Amino acid sequence: MSSRTFRTVLRSIVAVATATTVLGLSACGAVTAPDSGGPDGEFKLAPHVQQRIDDGKPLRIKLSYHDPSLAFATPIGAGMKKAAEEFGVEAALIGPTGGDAAKQVSEIQTLLQQKAVDGLAVSSASSDALKPVIAQAHNAGVPVISFNTDNPDSEQLGFVGQDLKGSGKALAERLREDLGKDAKGKVVVFSVDTGAGWSHDRFGGFKEGLSGSGLEIVGPVNVGNEPSAAYNTVESTMSGQSGVVAIAGLDCCSTTAAGKWVAGAGKKESIAVGGFDLLPQTAEYLQKGVLDFTISQNPTEQGYQAVKVLHDFLDGGTEITGVNTGAQFVTRDNLDEATVEQ
Repeated sequence: MSSRTFRTVLRSIVAVATATTVLGLSACGAVTAPDSGGPDGEFKLAPHVQQRIDDGKPLRIKLSYHDPSLAFATPIGAGMKKAAEEFGVEAALIGPTGGDAAKQVSEIQTLLQQKAVDGLAVSSASSDALKPVIAQAHNAGVPVISFNTDNPDSEQLGFVGQDLKGSGKALAERLREDLGKDAKGKVVVFSVDTGAGWSHDRFGGFKEGLSGSGLEIVGPVNVGNEPSAAYNTVESTMSGQSGVVAIAGLDCCSTTAAGKWVAGAGKKESIAVGGFDLLPQTAEYLQKGVLDFTISQNPTEQGYQAVKVLHDFLDGGTEITGVNTGAQFVTRDNLDEATVEQ
């Protein structure tokens, strides 16, 4: 028996003994939470994956991102490549351009059918759409985690990313602080995809953060992924509003679209703007005072940790637990200390 096979057997024995304590977003060894979709709640590694481990072949890890055409995907890919080089695995960022959930599901199913993936990390625009295919991977013996966007009611073994509801609440609370406790008026909220699970989570936290204030929420307004169309939507929305005191973007690209409108309309002195992520354009708007702040969720670390936790689980049986990549407020004052997401 090889040393890796022995570790796998030992890991399974220990995991079975402790299975009743494994809950939520964690998984220990080869066992998931008792309510998992696998037989008797167990996760059993696929024979073809175990064989690659025993043969010492590079692990094939795929990060399925809901829309690789988004600027946010670039730093995720950079973190993934760093981890792949460090741990000696074959990693690739895949996914459908334009955020088509059906295409994302089809791509993952093909990988499973062809036995072309040993570990899978998914970021879904729609958690409901990906829940069945996550279960398919689980039942096929391929470990699955979520990254960037969570799928808490699925068969995932863990989540790597930001607390989405908490970050939305933090966004609202910071706007209230900047506007003053007695502020009144409208806060217009934009999102590139109002139907996405991550957007629902962030907006839910945002509403909670503004609860009890004198501020009225308008939106969230869907702007889409295409930059010029997003700007046009922001422009048309704002032209029909009065009494706006703040704008909130729930993601990278609605934030920059809002910043572009504020800059062009000369409203930076009268409208507070907060949003997410730190793209080069976001940094420029912060420097010019167009944006008051943004919240970075460290996408490079998300890509890196997604690969790392899957590698560590497959190669050494390390327990998979959630990795919170945090929420860093970035303003003009601390911009020089922040990492711009190229």
